[in-house]
Amino acid sequence: MPHFQVRVHEEELDGEVEGRLIRSLTEALVQVYGERARAMAVVEIFGVPRQRWGVGGAPASVHAPLVSLHVREAALSLPGISDAPGRLIRAITDAVADACGQSVRDHVSVHLIGVPAGRSGVGGAIDPPPPS
Repeated sequence: MPHFQVRVHEEELDGEVEGRLIRSLTEALVQVYGERARAMAVVEIFGVPRQRWGVGGAPASVHAPLVSLHVREAALSLPGISDAPGRLIRAITDAVADACGQSVRDHVSVHLIGVPAGRSGVGGAIDPPPPS
């Protein structure tokens, strides 16, 4: 299940940007993997107070959203989807800039985290199940 974790300055969350982020990140996933990915997309947004976010040893003065996308490792190299990592990074950056404003574009960090088969689970069972 594709799982986004988004960290933004708490002060940037206004009750509207959250919905825009959820929609735009889901659309970014659909742009790369197709409509089947929509129902599986999970987006969590974490607001971090500005004084608790540091860059270079000092509190951050620039809003620099951080997006982590956790997906099965195999999803990053599926047949028929060329350059999935590059496409995801571009689409996610576009999505965040669309939701938070273009001024953040050059500061958006995207981390793609590939989870190896057999190292995740749902309902207490390994997902995907091991071959029998």
